[in-house]
Amino acid sequence: MNRAFGQIIQTSVYAGLALLAFAANSVLCRLALGNGLIDPSSFTLVRLVSGVAVLAFLVFARHGVSRFELGGSWRASAMLFGYAVSFSFAYTSLDTSTGALILFGTVQLSMIAATIYAGGKLHTTEWAGVVLATLGFAYLMAPGASRPSLEGFLLMLCGGAAWAAYTLLGRSSSSPLRDTYSNFLRTGPLLIVLLPVSLLYGHVALEGVFYAALSGGLASGVGYALWYRALPGLSPVQAGILQLLVPVIAAFGGVVFVSEELGIRLVMASVLILSGILIVIIGRQYFMRRDKHT
Repeated sequence: MNRAFGQIIQTSVYAGLALLAFAANSVLCRLALGNGLIDPSSFTLVRLVSGVAVLAFLVFARHGVSRFELGGSWRASAMLFGYAVSFSFAYTSLDTSTGALILFGTVQLSMIAATIYAGGKLHTTEWAGVVLATLGFAYLMAPGASRPSLEGFLLMLCGGAAWAAYTLLGRSSSSPLRDTYSNFLRTGPLLIVLLPVSLLYGHVALEGVFYAALSGGLASGVGYALWYRALPGLSPVQAGILQLLVPVIAAFGGVVFVSEELGIRLVMASVLILSGILIVIIGRQYFMRRDKHT
């Protein structure tokens, strides 16, 4: 009993810290890019290189240099790179909470779309949740003075879709930490594409580099490692629901650290999007259990 309770506490701590790290990515990115402390290309470069460094330390400390074998895939690395680039450029025109809502809403909806594409069927209740979430996005982008940047919205949509693809590609991983490091490492050749842009049009302040390094090394590298430690103690439903907390945490972080305000449009859109996705997640679990008993 005590051991089981201890595992619950351990999983809760790992998951909580990981969710804070995920939300911190949005806050750190907005602090750096919103204040013009660094350009998006340079931010992405520093973020991914910092992630490689921290993940290398974690992997080699666990497995040792001699026993390490490269994992992951080039496709997963391309999706990781696409997510990171879209994420950075989107946050030049989106505030913290809006960006996090679009990102994680798109991730969840993309996962649902992948399920349908693979032949999975949604129940009427689940379809209702999808429609509700889609209406939330439509309301968020409806014409009006408080509508977010269309360019930023589309870029973050691309980032969310890329992250969903990266997640799906990693489902069969037998060593998530090793494969994550390998995927980060494989973004090296892809980063060469950003170098000319960064050198020609970039601007870098030391504070901006600091935020980018924290985003890559701490919020991404350590955050992903903590999430992988938490996942064995979570059901897929619990993991999905917990990730819906990230936009809420990010919104709070944006208010505290970036001095942003939460408008009524964002609050209402958040309720629609997150409620819709929650209905899908809970509905899927309910109907799966019902089918097993019939």
